[in-house]
Amino acid sequence: MSATDAPGVAGAADGVEAATDADHARRALAAVWRIESARIVATLTRFVGDVGQAEDLAQEAMLEALRQWPSEGVPRNGGAWLTAVAKRRAIDGWRRRERLDERYAAMARDLEQQDGEASGTFWDPDTIDDDVLRLVFVACHPVLSREAQIALTLRIVGGLSSEEIARAFLVPVATIQQRIVRAKKTLSAANVPFEVPEPQDYAARLGSVLSVLYLVFNEGYLPAAGEHWVRPDVSAEALRLARMVAELMPREPEAHALVALMEFQASRFGARVGRDGTPIPLDRQDRSRWDRAQIERGRAALARADRIGRGRASYGLQAAIAECHAVAPSADDTDWARIVLLYEALGRIAPSPVVELNRAVAVAMATGPASALRVVDELERSGRLAGYPGLPAVRGELLARLGRDQEARGELEAAARLTGNERERAALLAKAASLPR
Repeated sequence: MSATDAPGVAGAADGVEAATDADHARRALAAVWRIESARIVATLTRFVGDVGQAEDLAQEAMLEALRQWPSEGVPRNGGAWLTAVAKRRAIDGWRRRERLDERYAAMARDLEQQDGEASGTFWDPDTIDDDVLRLVFVACHPVLSREAQIALTLRIVGGLSSEEIARAFLVPVATIQQRIVRAKKTLSAANVPFEVPEPQDYAARLGSVLSVLYLVFNEGYLPAAGEHWVRPDVSAEALRLARMVAELMPREPEAHALVALMEFQASRFGARVGRDGTPIPLDRQDRSRWDRAQIERGRAALARADRIGRGRASYGLQAAIAECHAVAPSADDTDWARIVLLYEALGRIAPSPVVELNRAVAVAMATGPASALRVVDELERSGRLAGYPGLPAVRGELLARLGRDQEARGELEAAARLTGNERERAALLAKAASLPR
């Protein structure tokens, strides 16, 4: 008797196969959600007119996918499948509430025409792109606090979990969950329309929109948690939306400056990670791998912002700093004195402990680690970056350059304990282990 003929083995094999199918389905669903969640929620928001209900429907569709996909297979267009299922759930809800009005009938007929196309091509990229942009403006509506705008946008546009958002802002998970729930209720109570605002309302919304898009971009540039050092898909989505906003508001220099900043930063993605996924710091990157076409797009966007003639604000100054890196042939040949100057200007118009920490890094390159360490020590005493892994990481690097290896090791290990990113943790611990004992 062969091993496969043994009683019970076939059943065990079936069980293993089922588990494999379920695991494949879960991974496929996670990938679809990571890429398509903003489009799905945006489409559903347009369909039902409520962000909170749209996200609830999307979650119900996710549960249905977990039930069906392991046995029926993963559909070719998972995003369309989830959207179609969620729409049917919405219609079912309207039926149960006996609200079969003309709107329902029209939507139901439209859905029936699309039935069976979930694995096909009914996805309309132009319409969906507009929907995602509308979703960004809804999430950044003035009826919400700034903190709520950011949390809600990162959740429904960036596709981040409450845990990831909490890590990014150094606040408890429960705080983020409460902000998101309250934001949805507020939008519903205010009956906020699902639309891009009129031009006269741009100014009131633009600052929040740009801020949130940059946070989404940064989550792709350096994820707060997880196993990846970069998530280019997340940053690419933020850049795409920023380009749309800039074209929507061609006379707003900060919109073009943000595009420039993102282009410069994204140009380095290909050189920031080794073949094995190991992070490569800026001073060791192969600059021939930087995307020169993207750098030129960044310079063009920054020049366009400057031509408007209102001077550089926060994103303009950050883009100028990024441009200094982008055009330098090496780390040693970078114009660090100019970068220090730009950070000082940025600190005056947009003071932030993170800006001050970044200025310290530039000071270290321009004048040496001792003067930079005084800046970092002052930040540490202030407590403004408590729990932020960047603070001990920078302090550890400076101490290492000063030959204070034991203190440096302790700081790098402390930074490793604080970060939620596995790749960053491994790099910090490797750096600590490499220091002389």
